[in-house]
Amino acid sequence: MTSPLFGRIAFIGIGLIGSSLARVIRRTDPATHIGVCARSQATLDTAMRLGLADAAFTDPAACVQNADLVVICTPIGAYKAIAQAISGALKPGAVVTDVGSVKSAVIRDVAPYLPDGVAFVPGHPIAGTEHSGPEAGFAELFENHWVILTPPRDTDPDAVARVGRLWRNAGSTVEIMAADHHDRVLAITSHLPHLIAYTIVGTATDLEEDTKREVIKFSASGFRDFTRIAASDPVMWRDIFMNNKDAVLDILGRFSEDLTALQRAIRRGEGDTLQELFTRTREIRRGVIDYRQDKIDVKTPDADDNG
Repeated sequence: MTSPLFGRIAFIGIGLIGSSLARVIRRTDPATHIGVCARSQATLDTAMRLGLADAAFTDPAACVQNADLVVICTPIGAYKAIAQAISGALKPGAVVTDVGSVKSAVIRDVAPYLPDGVAFVPGHPIAGTEHSGPEAGFAELFENHWVILTPPRDTDPDAVARVGRLWRNAGSTVEIMAADHHDRVLAITSHLPHLIAYTIVGTATDLEEDTKREVIKFSASGFRDFTRIAASDPVMWRDIFMNNKDAVLDILGRFSEDLTALQRAIRRGEGDTLQELFTRTREIRRGVIDYRQDKIDVKTPDADDNG
């Protein structure tokens, strides 16, 4: 039997993403010892009942003792406190990674607390559903999805390669990217769409009660998709916007300008302008199809609950 990729893995947080990855590891490396840490005893009990963990902890430092890999799967706002808590318990040669949707802030909040000899390989699996908790996970979640790794410049290449193998074992395609570039790309592909979804659904909640009932009753596919996205973990998304605000505000400014131009074209009856825009934007859809991104995720795009 071949030795496992990582002999001992510690999950800090065991929500949708963490529990799905734990299921992958159970399938690909059944000899791996998995420890999980969560604030809720009920969550830990569920993880143990599902066979996702060999040991359960409420103390992050105890969870990472002797771990070869530590996977942080909490909302981003908790990262700094977690890094401080585990710093003294990490063994030399350990690798720390994460699954958060923002990467520059993660490096800012975690890297300063990691001791020498511990490698840091931030990661972002672009996959998820609107559901949360360890029972929501499934091993196929990451198949045919991208995982972006954003290791700092001086990171041990072997650590990057091993984390990459972990995600490839899950069926993902791995891309290496600079953290700031990741944050800008995800601001347009994920963060802005979520912000728009929350806004549109929020607008619907402010309608008169009879109108709101009709909106819900006659929801077409577009509005239904928005409600699915807007059902994502509110704590996670609060942290994403607070920690990627520069990129989001830049993209939001561009979007606002484009929306104003569209509003003006509608008001003035400029049909040619509208048709030209709608024709041009079809090219993006063709690009999505060319990259086979139209069929891989029938659930919420990037609604990665990291609770």
